[in-house]
This record gives sequence, C-alpha cells and structure tokens, in this order.
Amino acid sequence: MAASALFILDLKGKPLISRNYKGDVGLGEIENFMGVLLQREEEGTLTPVLTYGHVHFLWIKHANLYLVATTKKNGNASLVFSFLYKVVEVFSEYFKELEEESIRDNFVIVYELLDELMDFGFPQTTDSKILQEYITQEGNKLDTGKSRVPTTVTNAVSWRSEGIRYKKNEVFIDVIESVNLLVSANGSVVLSEVVGTIKLKVFLSGMPELRLGLNDRVLFELTGPPRSLPGGKNKSVELEDVKFHQCVRLSRFDNDRTISFIPPDGDFELMSYRLHTQVKPLIWIESIIEKFSHSRVEIMVKAKGQFKKQSVANGVEIAVPVPSDADSPKFKTTVGSARYLPERNVVIWSIKSFPGGKEHLMRAHFGLPSVEKEEEEGRPPIAVRFEIPYFTVSGIQVRYMKIIEKSGYQALPWVRYITQSGDYQIRTS
Repeated sequence: MAASALFILDLKGKPLISRNYKGDVGLGEIENFMGVLLQREEEGTLTPVLTYGHVHFLWIKHANLYLVATTKKNGNASLVFSFLYKVVEVFSEYFKELEEESIRDNFVIVYELLDELMDFGFPQTTDSKILQEYITQEGNKLDTGKSRVPTTVTNAVSWRSEGIRYKKNEVFIDVIESVNLLVSANGSVVLSEVVGTIKLKVFLSGMPELRLGLNDRVLFELTGPPRSLPGGKNKSVELEDVKFHQCVRLSRFDNDRTISFIPPDGDFELMSYRLHTQVKPLIWIESIIEKFSHSRVEIMVKAKGQFKKQSVANGVEIAVPVPSDADSPKFKTTVGSARYLPERNVVIWSIKSFPGGKEHLMRAHFGLPSVEKEEEEGRPPIAVRFEIPYFTVSGIQVRYMKIIEKSGYQALPWVRYITQSGDYQIRTS
C-alpha cells in the first residue's frame, strides 16, 4: 500500500479534500501534522517526510495548497511522492491552474478523479489522456454518461486506448541533448555534462509494439557491434542515469538492452539520460573589458564555433554583463545585432546563423559616470544560448526502430537530432 489517506489542505491547514482508504487517520492527525510543520519551519529543519506518533506524513506544496499522503507502515516514499506530483499534473490538466479556488469550484470532479487515481491506497490510472476519455468536464459539471466501461480500466496497457486508427502511420523521434558547461576565467572547463532526452510523437493505429535500438556501449559488449551504422562508424556511447517512461519493459532492457514498449498515443518522453563527459566548448568566447579614466568602458567579445564545419548553430544569443551604471551604448558587430538591456545589465549579441569553424567579433562602447563606485562590482559570467540541428555531442544514434502490429501495416519512423545549450556559462577575468 502506498498511502492510507490523502488530504489536500489550504495554507492554514484546513482540509479541502480528504480520501481515507483505511480509516485510521483523521482530522486530529492533520492538526498534528500542521503543528509539526510550522514548528520545523521556524527551526529551519523542515523535511518532506514528517512523523508524529505512528503516522508518517509525506507532503508537497503547490501554489496555496498542501498535498499530504499519510501512512502508518514503512511505505515506498518515492512512489508516494511520484503519485502526489502526478495528482498535481492531472488536476492542472483539468483546471488549468491548481489552487484553492479551483479545488473549491470542482469538488465533484476532484473526488471522481481521486477515485480513479487511487484505489485502497494503491495508484491506478494516472495518465490524464486516459482519464479524459471517461471523465469529461463542462464548466463545473461532470459528464460520465458513457455506458460502457472504458477499455483502459481493465486493460494492462493503461496509457493507451484500443481502437486508435490513422490513415498514415508515422513515428517522429527527437533526440535532444542539452550541454551544461562552466568555463573558468583562465579557460579551463570546470563543469561539463550532457543531459539528453528522446521524445516521440506517435501516430500509429492499433496496439503496436515498438523496439528502439541505440548505439549503446553495454549492448555492444553483449552482442558485438553491428556490421554497419549510419555514417559507417561503429561508435558507441555509455549512457548514465537512464530514466524510462512507464511503457518501457524494464526487464527486457535489463536482460538484453532492448528498449521495447507499447507507446502512448501522441507526444511523450520515452527516456532521458546523462553523460558526465568532458565536452569541448561548442561556442568559445573570449572577452576583453577596458575602462578609461572612469568615464567610459569598451568591451570586445570574440565568438568562435568549435563544432564541425558542416553544422550550423541557430538562434545564438550571447549575454555579456556590463557595469550597472553604464549608459550611452554603441555597438559594432561583424555579424548579427546587439542590444542593451539596462534592466538586466547585459548586452545581448544575437546571431541568427553561426556556422562551425567561423569566428565573429562584437565591440561595445559605454559611458560611465565620472565618480567611481567605492565597491568593485563582481563580474557575472557570459551566458550563451544556441541550438544545433542534425548534431549530438555524445554521438548517440538511433540504429533502428521496429514497429510490430498484428494488422501488419507499414509505418515510417523519422529521426531528428538536436543539440542545444543548457546552463552554458563562461567566466570572465
């Protein structure tokens, strides 16, 4: 059992919604919970799990609400918190904004949803797309007029409905990698990691089974490299911190590294991964800042694309910090345009298209007050944003996508690779 009771409280601790699955936790325990919470908050020792007597309270705060699950057993805390955040996600789908007012205006639908989300303390159907098949909302009223029991209630595949039909069967695969990078003032890489996601957009009829093959190093160790890969290279990557959508058969992946699944309909994130690897800065930045007699400052920034020449970075934005008392900006760029944002104390240098191997310059001139500030301002790092299509830093590749469905139709998989900036910062001296 995940939880024996579920409560939604306002900020004063007054219960708005309660669902007691075992009947062993009442309003008195909730008063105890609020007392412990307020005391811990004052002491600065607040934790997501609070215990009073024999009752464990697992809680999250969203807007002006507390969502609290209780248990008297040694329950699975990760499961409970995943469920609480899923409740927030589902309610937000129905009410757009989840807050005290939306709960008060929709008591009926909230209780209907809770009946489907959890039974006897065990999570059940938690996919909002499936719930919307048979719990529909019109204003503040609930329409549950369907006479038949939805297939998703009795179907083991709770994230996909039966009877889906498309004239053209297609799957779109997006492999998106975000580069988090921190470079020190002397040019050395302090922090470097790649966070990747594989997102699918599925337009397939029936109940298909998909099998996705990647150039995973562990798979290569088990089976050996394939005879050919796109581009003719047998390069492999070692994925870390892999997380899958619930549709993936984890036992199959553990056994032979096959990513096998029956997909939800439409958009969803199939998996995410992380690579702690030394990444060469894709866009290298050098800056020189000169102050003259406390009356003006000149900034020169050089940007160089350090990725392969056949690739192009789109939507490049380089945010260069300037002194807070700077004024009268003047700019000169070899490409793109620059603008001053005084509310953020930065110059934004925008480059629509930045090919690999190219080098560009920006010069900025600012006036400064004649009186120098007594305290020397700390200089924030330069932040860079970009997106490089048809390119991944890790070298991850989709080797194949097999689509198996009992009707035997042919389907087209489309793959797109994108590398983009995450938290990408370069410190200046």
